[in-house]
Amino acid sequence: MTELVVLLCLAIAAAAALYASVGHGGASAYIALMALAGLAPEAIRPAALVLNIVVAGIGAVRYLRAGRFDWQVFWPFALTAIPAAFLAGRVDVPEAVYRPLLAAALAAAALRYLFWPQIDAIKPGKAPPKAVALSAGAGLGALAGLTGIGGGVYLSPLLVFAGWADPQRATGIAACFIVVNSLAGLAGRASSLSSLPWFLPWFIAAAVLGAWLGTSFSLRGLSKQGVLRVLGIVLGVAAAALVS
Repeated sequence: MTELVVLLCLAIAAAAALYASVGHGGASAYIALMALAGLAPEAIRPAALVLNIVVAGIGAVRYLRAGRFDWQVFWPFALTAIPAAFLAGRVDVPEAVYRPLLAAALAAAALRYLFWPQIDAIKPGKAPPKAVALSAGAGLGALAGLTGIGGGVYLSPLLVFAGWADPQRATGIAACFIVVNSLAGLAGRASSLSSLPWFLPWFIAAAVLGAWLGTSFSLRGLSKQGVLRVLGIVLGVAAAALVS
């Protein structure tokens, strides 16, 4: 392996650990890292989606086993998000349109969770009305498909802020949401799979290690407020990645 690939593997492992601790896949960080490393644009998004599926998949399995999930909250979002992510994944939108807006929204949520996590940590979780969840799922799925990420970075703060799930259950819901959305988005970009870099297996190995460490840390030591503080860090990193 070249020195650049080794450095990227280390960075991907660290990003995977951070994102997996709150049920996210980390695609926004992987996109930023690969772009900074000078990888071809047509290879970045499918590679990021593959890593997203791996990291969120590990999180989904481990959080489901730990009871950090709510099917009644998850399924309406996923039902409309999957086709929306597939269709949006086939569309190329100028990055100058959506990146600044998303970065501002994520940065605002990051500040809230970093400095005032106790506000949302004590909210009781209650599933949203089905019509609301179905509509929101379609919007989040479309965002995921357009941006080339799994959508969990948008879903988990929404779930917690609206009181639809407590922070710990939101980790499992977001992880499962990311897996299905990333698969749909990757299917929408199936033609780009031929552009995947030869060293992707090394990135996957690094992501697996990071995801296992991150989920282990979350399951063993993070309280509800701790989950929200880490979520704030993750959202801040995602916002920075979008404007980089």
